[in-house]
Amino acid sequence: MDFADSATTSTTAMRSSTSAADDDILYPEEHNVTSVSDDHETTCWGCGLRVLVSPHVPAFKCFWCGAISNQNIIKCENQNFRWRRLRDRCFVSILIVFILLVICGGIWAIYPVLLSLGYIYGGVNILIAIILSIFTLSTFSLSAFRSAGAPPNIIWGSYPAVTKGALENYRFCEYCAKPKSPRAHHCRSCGMCVLDMDHHCPFIGNCVGAANHRHFILFLISAIIGMIYASIMSVYAVYHIWPPLNNWQIHLLTGAFGQKLVMRMLKDIFVAFMSSMLFLPARGLVLIYLFIASVSIEIGLSVLLWQQLSFIYEGKTYLSHISASGGEGTAVKDCQNFVRFFGFPYTRTRYLPSFFSSKKRHKK
Repeated sequence: MDFADSATTSTTAMRSSTSAADDDILYPEEHNVTSVSDDHETTCWGCGLRVLVSPHVPAFKCFWCGAISNQNIIKCENQNFRWRRLRDRCFVSILIVFILLVICGGIWAIYPVLLSLGYIYGGVNILIAIILSIFTLSTFSLSAFRSAGAPPNIIWGSYPAVTKGALENYRFCEYCAKPKSPRAHHCRSCGMCVLDMDHHCPFIGNCVGAANHRHFILFLISAIIGMIYASIMSVYAVYHIWPPLNNWQIHLLTGAFGQKLVMRMLKDIFVAFMSSMLFLPARGLVLIYLFIASVSIEIGLSVLLWQQLSFIYEGKTYLSHISASGGEGTAVKDCQNFVRFFGFPYTRTRYLPSFFSSKKRHKK
């Protein structure tokens, strides 16, 4: 009996081992289970400390310095940077030449007419035109050729030197290979990170950021004022040199009433106007072109200025407005944003302290 039982037991064991081996051959993936920890060790770029993070999260924040690290690091390069820079500078040079041609053409076309009306009148208008031109060109040059605002250099990469929270919400720019603050954005056309970047403007060939945003707004204001002034003066000059309309071309309208009368009158006036335009000198054609160009440019710049002032009032930039961070509601709509933006050194309490800053005293 004992021999039979042992034989039966060994036979059963052999069958079980054989079935287990068959199961391994048929279903090998069911037994390849290993106990490996989900977290892995990585290094924070901000302070150099090693932290345990899950491999499934795309980014993590360091507990010490507050820097945000991206685990899916892709080395980026500024491709075609020189070509973009050369393109922007060529466009800016062409635009400066165009502005100078408009200024010189306007002076050549307008001011002989104004000087014929009076030397004092013409001299005052020439002085106004020169002041507006110099201010517009200077603010344009500051916006185009001044740095838009590079972020300040900070200490990073070493634990003893980086204090706690020193790199709060900082990210690592793969283009510049250095830290990037939450308020900075990288511009591929400029090849640098720009602090408080609003947008990259092709007309100035530069980014609009913390260092030149104020000059950009002043350029828009001066350009709009200059275009309004040029359009008014061109109309005034054309009015004085336009050939007189021939009275015989406006016939006496008889037998016409209502809408038909108005249409015939407008037709005769238009024909007389175009006929007199044939005798207009070259200066008059330049004035017409100057008026059309001035009105078109001032409309476009006015829309842009209104948009910029709206963002300044809201305490935002264009990029923060269209990005996800713009919807967080941290910015406050206030007129004090204009004061902070333009950097007024004094407020009304500086000049009127007794009315606005002093407390009221009540006598008992």
